[in-house]
Amino acid sequence: MAATPDPTRPPAAFEPRRVIITGSDSGIGKATAVALAAPGRQIAITWHEDADGAARTAEEVEHAGASALVRRLDLTEPEQGARLVDEVAAEMGGLDALVLCSGTGTSELMLDMDYARWREVISVDLDGAFCCLQAGARRMIDGGTGGRIVAITSVHEHAPRVGAAPYCAAKGGLGLLVKVAALELAEHGITVNAVAPGEISTPMTGQEDESPLAGKDRPGIPVARPGDAREIAATVAFLCGPDAGYVNGASWVVDGGMLQMGPQAGSHLESDDWRRP
Repeated sequence: MAATPDPTRPPAAFEPRRVIITGSDSGIGKATAVALAAPGRQIAITWHEDADGAARTAEEVEHAGASALVRRLDLTEPEQGARLVDEVAAEMGGLDALVLCSGTGTSELMLDMDYARWREVISVDLDGAFCCLQAGARRMIDGGTGGRIVAITSVHEHAPRVGAAPYCAAKGGLGLLVKVAALELAEHGITVNAVAPGEISTPMTGQEDESPLAGKDRPGIPVARPGDAREIAATVAFLCGPDAGYVNGASWVVDGGMLQMGPQAGSHLESDDWRRP
């Protein structure tokens, strides 16, 4: 029988000492790995195509005093996710926090898309996330000390976007999976939350190694710029930490206010006229 959390254990005693972060070779995943790195912690980094990027993440993690484990993960075969989580958790001696950052997307009208492309995005963004989440939750339950699971969704968990049908479907589905998991896992001391970024300066948005503060005018975003991956990572680090024990089943939108502008205005408005009555 799986162990159960000790109800007398104070919430502040929780620490994410053993962490898996999928898709952490660049962007939000990399920033999250670095944000969670600290002496005495183990950070598992996964990559799909960028082995060099994963190695650079590992260097930064180790510079912060944590130990780094690097593994390749291809979630177009979703069950690889479950196997990897099991193997890495066993190697680390357990699992305290799981962050689901792996993802892919499209820029293609629904009517022009073939089924293979649809399935690829759904497999990575939803099926793969489910397999990792399920395996991670089982490991946390076996450990008996609770845990934290955070899924990186998107503002398109909440609002549609033309040209992103499978991405929106997957992120919307993942957002509801988070809520179901939050209900089912709470009795084991495991919280499950989502972080929904807006436009972030990462390779996925074609802005690799670019500062969001340098000459980027975004009239349709109230703060008038893209976000920095470290701003997302800071939110994830909080949700994985001791002070977030009462946050469960939430989706934290981190988008500079973009969703307040409507589902497409954030990246499509070309002037600041909306700021004036």
